[in-house]
Amino acid sequence: MSTRFFLFLMLVSAPVFSQVMEYQTVTVIESIIPNGIGRSRMISTLESRDYKEFTSTRSEEDDSRNTSDRGSIRLKNFEETKLLNFFNIGGIRFQNIAANDAVVTSKINEMAEEGWELAFVNSGVESYGGDGDDNGIYVTRYIFKRQKEQD
Repeated sequence: MSTRFFLFLMLVSAPVFSQVMEYQTVTVIESIIPNGIGRSRMISTLESRDYKEFTSTRSEEDDSRNTSDRGSIRLKNFEETKLLNFFNIGGIRFQNIAANDAVVTSKINEMAEEGWELAFVNSGVESYGGDGDDNGIYVTRYIFKRQKEQD
């Protein structure tokens, strides 16, 4: 009896062990350039790329550089959602930050409805570095995952 139960349990749980996940990245770029002259966007791709097509292996014997064509890597099909800048002429704009949060949350909620689960969040900043440095962006990458449909 216990052998049959064990075999049944293995058959039922087999699909769980063979799950293949797919991932999707959404990138949010928010300008922290003073006076509101920067550009802020949320970007998500509508096409895929195979990294192997643009990857080379370097070694002591073969140290030649990667000659992948940049034009082949670029893609034209992506969503670009306008966001508001953190600063304007009067300084930091908390309303803009709240508005951006609402737009990004809307995207996250839509992806959740499509079966995506937020798996990782990674952020970084390149900020004002003193006199003469007017550049700055805040980048957040949201990595989503879901079970890939079996073909």
